[in-house]
Amino acid sequence: MRPETEAELAEAIRLASAPLAIRGGGTRPVGRPQTGALLETGALSGITLYEPGALTLVAKAGTPLAEVEAALAAEGQRLPFEPMDHRGLLRTTGEPTLGGMVAANASGPRRVQAGACRDSLIGVRFVDGTGTVVKNGGRVMKNVTGYDLVKLMAGSWGTLGVLTEVAFKLLPAPESAATILWQGLDSASALRLMAEALKTPWEVNAAAHLPDQRTLLRVEGFARSVAYRADELAKALAPFGRSVTLGAAETASLWAQVRDVAPFHDQDGDVWRIAVKPSESAALVAKAGGEALYDWGGGLIWLRLGEGVDLRARLGDFPGHATLIRASAETRRHIAPFPPEPPAIAALTRGLRARFDPRGVLNPGLMDA
Repeated sequence: MRPETEAELAEAIRLASAPLAIRGGGTRPVGRPQTGALLETGALSGITLYEPGALTLVAKAGTPLAEVEAALAAEGQRLPFEPMDHRGLLRTTGEPTLGGMVAANASGPRRVQAGACRDSLIGVRFVDGTGTVVKNGGRVMKNVTGYDLVKLMAGSWGTLGVLTEVAFKLLPAPESAATILWQGLDSASALRLMAEALKTPWEVNAAAHLPDQRTLLRVEGFARSVAYRADELAKALAPFGRSVTLGAAETASLWAQVRDVAPFHDQDGDVWRIAVKPSESAALVAKAGGEALYDWGGGLIWLRLGEGVDLRARLGDFPGHATLIRASAETRRHIAPFPPEPPAIAALTRGLRARFDPRGVLNPGLMDA
């Protein structure tokens, strides 16, 4: 099914008598494998409102992300949260859509400063599991309904409703950017460096350590400010070794690779996404084994392990959570991709799904632990 209007989508869901597998661009097959009838949102496409002066954009959920980014770039603006493109990591094709981006809460290296997708999302329209159209939020950052469904829909992976329209607050694109790069640091030294950098007043908006032992810091803004801050960072962090500063073009290319976890694209094995306190990340990786890419100053770890390894069983209890992002369908049937929730949160989740999808037709079981 590929409805062309919100009304057609609502009717398709209302009449559904069996599970539905919701798909936007088909670029993010994460979670338990789905076997329901395919319901595509790609025909619900187009920018419905763009006010550059108000830094606001509204678009239908099936709109290709590339189309939106091109429109924003023409006005010198951008989505603040640097959404990840999963295609290289998950070896998929198709075009990422705005709805899929929101459903996954897809966010990149700038999250350490700018927040996640949900933090820039100011309005949603969606169809719930009964076929009812729901609207929450709008073109301004105000919500008096009692339910912050805007935040709730981000990261819900289509299990609470099928998005039809989304609204975002935007930011101006920076005039310039630079990356300060160190070579050859081990992970413990790199984590200390990144922690120190993020405590400085020099507005570092991304910090990462790659498997090849490159450690990266990024600054963005007006050209003179970027040059000054990059120089000050290099001097302040000189005890960690000699660094080099890369210009805007190299910076854009390099951070796109970090954003999309490019070092693991052509490598075998499963890939886990681990959120943890930066101070805990080196010890966690040492216990887990495998190959790691550290983002968000160490708060996010992308970990490549052998196929079929149950990382949570290997680690036991730890102060964070791990999501299996890339694995075969067979592995995702036997190892829960999404982390188990504490009992109180799990009860809340069940209540929300019972409210918004009482028949259990929207991506059933996709997020089950």
